[in-house]
Amino acid sequence: MTVRRMVPVQAKALSCDMVPDDRAEQSLVQTLDIRTEEFTADRVVMLMDVTPRLHQPHGVIHGGASVALAESAASVGANMNCAEGMVAVGQEINANHLRPKRDGVLRATALPVHIGRTSQVWTVEIRDEDEKLICISRCTLAVIPAPPGVQRPDAEPAP
Repeated sequence: MTVRRMVPVQAKALSCDMVPDDRAEQSLVQTLDIRTEEFTADRVVMLMDVTPRLHQPHGVIHGGASVALAESAASVGANMNCAEGMVAVGQEINANHLRPKRDGVLRATALPVHIGRTSQVWTVEIRDEDEKLICISRCTLAVIPAPPGVQRPDAEPAP
């Protein structure tokens, strides 16, 4: 099994790059304006602004927005650890929402717990700009053959 490793980069929207252009424009990552601050095979950091459009009726961030941020970060890291021709997709996620947040920026840091041939488990801490823990999540991803037309961002372009 070949495991690809990448070096950190700054402020790049990576997670949409794994699907064809027409689907990337319609992705949840695009809709929520999730940005990649850092990514390696061992650590992914993504950012998301908390704005009223992400609020639930009580005026704080909707838990689903935090879960989407967590799974996005775990998915980027997991895909960087897949063998050639394979991709990682979310299989199970849990989240504990520990503190409400009305505005500001959330930073999700994803770290691998288990990287296997058919599954991966990542833990994700979501903190605010004051480093207060807002949400903690664990995401299990299934490693499956890449669907037709999907190519990892670090793969060689198709001829």
